[in-house]
Amino acid sequence: MWIITKIGFFSVVEKPEDAEGGNLTIRSRVRSDLENLRDRYLPDMGEIGDSTASDYRFRAVAPRDAVSAAMAALVAGIDYSNFKSAVSVTQGYGRAEVYGHVWGELYRLQSGRFEAPADDPRMI
Repeated sequence: MWIITKIGFFSVVEKPEDAEGGNLTIRSRVRSDLENLRDRYLPDMGEIGDSTASDYRFRAVAPRDAVSAAMAALVAGIDYSNFKSAVSVTQGYGRAEVYGHVWGELYRLQSGRFEAPADDPRMI
């Protein structure tokens, strides 16, 4: 699951090693995003790993229930009427601009311009 918030961008997944312990892996492209999440909403998050050998450089593991509670707290704390403007205030214009590009790409779904070739390696 991709989660884009005013404190950061996260990819939350259940790795095979997570399932047995009731954990989830939270990944990010920016270390400070995970630090923000841990400091504000997810104190049970484990150590943040750093690896240039994977597509998400930064990752940490946390109990599934704690991740769920953190996501609920993020939703409960929504205090803005325009997401990109809130991001600009909390993380700066550069991050808001990146999110604006994501918004534009996702707009393609609404406009029906989203078909990719079946053999597109980005779809794996």
